[in-house]
Amino acid sequence: MKIFSKILKIIFIFVIFIALVTGIIIGAKGYLMYSKAIAHESVASRVERIEKQPNYTKFEELPETYVKAIIAVEDPRFYTHGGVDFRSTLKAAWTDLTNGKILEGGSTITQQLSRIMYFSQEKKFARKVAEILIARDVEKLCSKEKILELYVNRIYFGSGYYNVREAAKGYFNKEPSQMNDYEATMLAGIPNAPSAYSPDVSPKLAEERRQQVIRKMEETGAIHKGDIE
Repeated sequence: MKIFSKILKIIFIFVIFIALVTGIIIGAKGYLMYSKAIAHESVASRVERIEKQPNYTKFEELPETYVKAIIAVEDPRFYTHGGVDFRSTLKAAWTDLTNGKILEGGSTITQQLSRIMYFSQEKKFARKVAEILIARDVEKLCSKEKILELYVNRIYFGSGYYNVREAAKGYFNKEPSQMNDYEATMLAGIPNAPSAYSPDVSPKLAEERRQQVIRKMEETGAIHKGDIE
């Protein structure tokens, strides 16, 4: 029995050692990826370039319902974290590590923006580290409103629409500021899976996703139950 207990302790120590070494290697690779990215172009320069793109929409032009919806469904603690939601990140990291690949993102809006600004969608642990480091830089440079503004001007909404103004015009023939609650909640749900939730592709799935957005808004206290149908 004592021998068996010693063997278990050795195995446990070995597993912890491997995990630590793996974490150090991934962290080093992620930092190198981050360093190369910002050396090529600073966060400030990249932000300025986004602001100059066609059809750019200011935060003030976004309906309140749309802002509440996108935060509720993508990053409920958006206004309280510093770029990384450690609770979601640790939960996702545990799921990913136990499965040996990235299954859950746990990414905040700031992290998603950082990824879009600098990296591909390829799922790698090192890229996740680099994404987190850039997210912290973004938070230092930009207000929360500016981060959300940049985000909706860079995410894909399906059907060839690459920012919120293109999507509002393409789907509803409206400026973003003119969207009603139905349209705002519909649009907020699309970026999670644009090819599936585009109302042009599948109106049924798009409506199911819109209802998910509304439920999330209710759960997070963004609206009261029944405020939006």
